[in-house]
Amino acid sequence: MKALLIWPIMPNSFWSYQETLDLAGLRATNPPLGLITVAAMLPSDWEIRLCDRNVSLETDADWQWCDLVIISAMIIQKQDFGELIQTGKKLGKKVAVGGPFPTSVPEFALAAGADYLILDEGECTIPMFLNALENREERGIFRATEKPDVTQTPIPRFDLLNLNAYYAITVQFSRGCPFQCEFCDIITLFGRKPRTKTPAQILAELEVLYQMGWHRYIFIVDDNFIGNKRNAKVFLKELIPWMKKRNYPFSFITEASLNLAEDDELLELMVEAGFVTVFMGIETPDIASLAGVNKEQNTRNSLIASCDKITKSGLQIMSGFILGFDGEKPGAGKRIQEFVEATSIPQAHLSLLQALPNTAMWTRLQKEGRLIDGLGKYFTSQKSLMNFVPTRPMSEIVNEFIETFWNLYEPLPYLKRTFHHFQKMQGWRPQYNRHYRTLTTAEWHFVIAICWRQGILRSTRFHFWWQLLIIGLSKPNLLYDYLITLGIGEHFFTLRQEVKAELEAELVVLKQQEQQNQENASLQLETVN
Repeated sequence: MKALLIWPIMPNSFWSYQETLDLAGLRATNPPLGLITVAAMLPSDWEIRLCDRNVSLETDADWQWCDLVIISAMIIQKQDFGELIQTGKKLGKKVAVGGPFPTSVPEFALAAGADYLILDEGECTIPMFLNALENREERGIFRATEKPDVTQTPIPRFDLLNLNAYYAITVQFSRGCPFQCEFCDIITLFGRKPRTKTPAQILAELEVLYQMGWHRYIFIVDDNFIGNKRNAKVFLKELIPWMKKRNYPFSFITEASLNLAEDDELLELMVEAGFVTVFMGIETPDIASLAGVNKEQNTRNSLIASCDKITKSGLQIMSGFILGFDGEKPGAGKRIQEFVEATSIPQAHLSLLQALPNTAMWTRLQKEGRLIDGLGKYFTSQKSLMNFVPTRPMSEIVNEFIETFWNLYEPLPYLKRTFHHFQKMQGWRPQYNRHYRTLTTAEWHFVIAICWRQGILRSTRFHFWWQLLIIGLSKPNLLYDYLITLGIGEHFFTLRQEVKAELEAELVVLKQQEQQNQENASLQLETVN
């Protein structure tokens, strides 16, 4: 079998870092870990080609070569995903699909023409799919009735990747999260009992990347790295000597819940192991809203104190924030902005609340008749309106969002937050292998571009240079990550303009629809009378 594995185009969004990637000579933020893991599960006698369309497009020769197309996608990739299925069918190819989007919304893939739906987790459903092929079955939907043991998951096919195209390479330690946040689909997809790989297993994956010459960021893409704290500590205690022996070749990024601040040992182990950044879903400083969506873990302690403790330990925080919770009071955007300034968090992932398919929130809103039909073009990105009727006027929430997102990514406040955030870091951090003598030509071009834009062209020039000097002198081991964070700001300075323009246009359409609905209602009333 000749299989073409395709990862669809990712629209420009918070996570795409497109402007920053362009400056760094890179093509994409992360590779498709799911697809290269699937590739490792396929028969060894298959011929496999991987196409990440965010790096380079597949060719006509690729389509002619393959017998089978396998496409994975997240919801945000919906448009390209659907078009790829249709292209495959027009060319007479068998098309198999999987990943979070078809697992959550299988009817979309079926309507587009997919032949095989390999849903849920591949360790369970790939064997079902292969068995169907062996039996010459023309179509099939394969679902799992249980969660797989990830200690049996093979090492992903990192060899299929063009490593030089990516900002960070992805690996996975665990699946699942113990919490029950109403709006989150992780527990729907992966369950509430976190399942972890063994330390030896994950170290073997890291060794492959090390031997391939990768010496930059690794994103451990667990939705909650500390979901199973005991196993996380066991892994970290074995990772630390492995990293020390190799002179800290990687810097780790991951996602974790805010209760990380409650565990001093875990914080110390993560920093000593080479973790530099952690994404945390803070959502809102409004405690009533947190309680309303079952995010109780964020209500036990002071949010600001928890963030400061994590930052002081040596970890940079990226944070998730949401506008549009039920019962939310006006000014929520301003309160989020004040919180971000108080904690000096550089990257604040601010979104309008979306009801994701099959979540507890989706089910509740469906029962209440508040869901809005259809998943829009930009669903799950900053450019999408809410897909349900909120408890206060949507136009009020969206305008508040536009203003807050714009203000958060004004260049000068962003530079100031980044500086203060790194200044807060007091904990020990390894002098990992990113000395200026080891920087690549592309990295030097990136640094020069940031100095030119923020240190000369913009009005930020005064703050840029004195802040850079202070960080360089007082915290030289943080200088590389500091410059990367400043560079990521370039993406947001551009993205906020796209977000503002798109949402304002959608608000105009929304207003027109509301007026049309009012006119139709008036006509119906007149007809009845």
